[in-house]
Amino acid sequence: MKIGDMDLKRSWPALAGIAAVVAVLATGFAWTSGLLGQRVTSTTFLEDIPHDFPAGYRRAHGKGVCFEGVFRSSGAAAKYSDARVFTQPETRAIGRFSIGNMSPYAADNSTSTVSMAMMLTADNGQQWRMKMNNEPYFVTRDAPGFLAMVKATAPDPATGKPDPQQLGAFLKAYPEARKYLEADAVKPWASSFAGATFYAIHAYYLVAGDGQRQAMRWSLRPHAPFAAWSADERARASHDALFDEVAQRLKKSPLYWDMMMQLAAPGDPVNDPSQPWPQTRSQIVAGTLEVQRVFDQTDGVCRDINFDPTLIPAGMALSNDPVLATRAGIYAHSYNARLHEIGYGNATDAVGKKAPQ
Repeated sequence: MKIGDMDLKRSWPALAGIAAVVAVLATGFAWTSGLLGQRVTSTTFLEDIPHDFPAGYRRAHGKGVCFEGVFRSSGAAAKYSDARVFTQPETRAIGRFSIGNMSPYAADNSTSTVSMAMMLTADNGQQWRMKMNNEPYFVTRDAPGFLAMVKATAPDPATGKPDPQQLGAFLKAYPEARKYLEADAVKPWASSFAGATFYAIHAYYLVAGDGQRQAMRWSLRPHAPFAAWSADERARASHDALFDEVAQRLKKSPLYWDMMMQLAAPGDPVNDPSQPWPQTRSQIVAGTLEVQRVFDQTDGVCRDINFDPTLIPAGMALSNDPVLATRAGIYAHSYNARLHEIGYGNATDAVGKKAPQ
């Protein structure tokens, strides 16, 4: 069956994968007290959160590993922003690699989404926190659209597949989602964190000392070549294949990513994360991230950081992207829940301690 020019039969495996990912993220959006004027409250989806979810872990991207490294500025962004991270030579980086699965015990071949979170702390104490996935744009223009996608891609109990009418209605209301679905259907699965490109997806403003503002989006482009799993390799991959592989690489040498900043031109959709800008837009290399080592998150170095992408230093400003605004509440609720569980001694596994017998 086709919906417009989308072949539902061929796209179903991709939709099933998307449904798994969006189900994870939907629990996060559910924590917000209201979505941009919609009458969607935090109780709308709380019942979807497993009652036995492991204490102390993030409710999305639960499985992860910490990393340490350094960000070296190229000086190219200093023309547009006086943030210290762009003017000082080196900035300490603390971050986290993760996969796009809710469970902290998930197999690495359970999702095609790989992620990087990072916090840069400048010498003046100001921080830049960021969260990136290997997706170049968001599925919908706003958060309610994301929730509509969750509903539209949910399997019908009678068929085990999405209802074509619901999916068609969703695509009519959010036509921008079509390109995401079609791209995801053929998206290669990364066989290593090292070769993945990580995208911030949201637009931000660089703010110069004279107040001039330049909208930009950034991504982290790897020095290592991208390598994809074949279907057979993915099926045979070990439970912790991605995390074991990046640890082995780092025993030999550091890993590097260039921070690429794409500069918006007048008229580009700054506040819509579902719309990529033309590839012809000017780009600068703002600096290079060197990841030096990875280590278990149980010691709290990255575990206890709220990688809220709205936390930025002076010299930068947020856009009016509604999805970006929504994420602040999601991250705060997840962070507070984890700290509460850890503080009350309930998160024995998450902090690397066995529960008393």
